Amino acid sequence: MTARLLERFKRRIASLELVPDKGGCFEVTVDGKLIYSKLATGNFPNEEEIEAEVARRLK
Repeated sequence: MTARLLERFKRRIASLELVPDKGGCFEVTVDGKLIYSKLATGNFPNEEEIEAEVARRLK
């Protein structure tokens, strides 16, 4: 997913941070706002949905 986001938004993403953790935590934030939490949903995110939400937030 990281490579996909960087490829599509390389000129619009100022930084991207991966934080390894234990316990199945997978969260995506844009400008400090949580847009996806595996802890909340119990499911791994759909890459297309995350990409679309990032695009919406970067406009």
